[in-house]
Amino acid sequence: MKNTLTYKDYIGTVEYDADNELFFGTIHGINDLVNFEGTSVQELKTAFEEAVDDYLETCESLGKTPNKTYKGSFNIRVTTDLHRKSALIAAQKNVTLNDFVKWALAYAIEHEDQFARG
Repeated sequence: MKNTLTYKDYIGTVEYDADNELFFGTIHGINDLVNFEGTSVQELKTAFEEAVDDYLETCESLGKTPNKTYKGSFNIRVTTDLHRKSALIAAQKNVTLNDFVKWALAYAIEHEDQFARG
């Protein structure tokens, strides 16, 4: 099952509110909070595309960069066992743990279609 929409390289997550019989979502990877909603799948898709277009137009008129800036560093939390195994593999390959994690992330992105979506 796919719970995201894609338009112009932007991703919106999709959720459903059964009490109000309403689909809703949020655009990710941008500098602001932008939501969209609809009572049908088609209405939701249209609202998502309009939200992206409106956001891009607003950013352009304000001279603002729409895409979130990523620093290239972040903290992750893993189990002690995964940390130990990763450090040992990195040592065996004569690379830093940081380089090993970068390689693992790149591999996961290249093979994204093999991951289950939920």
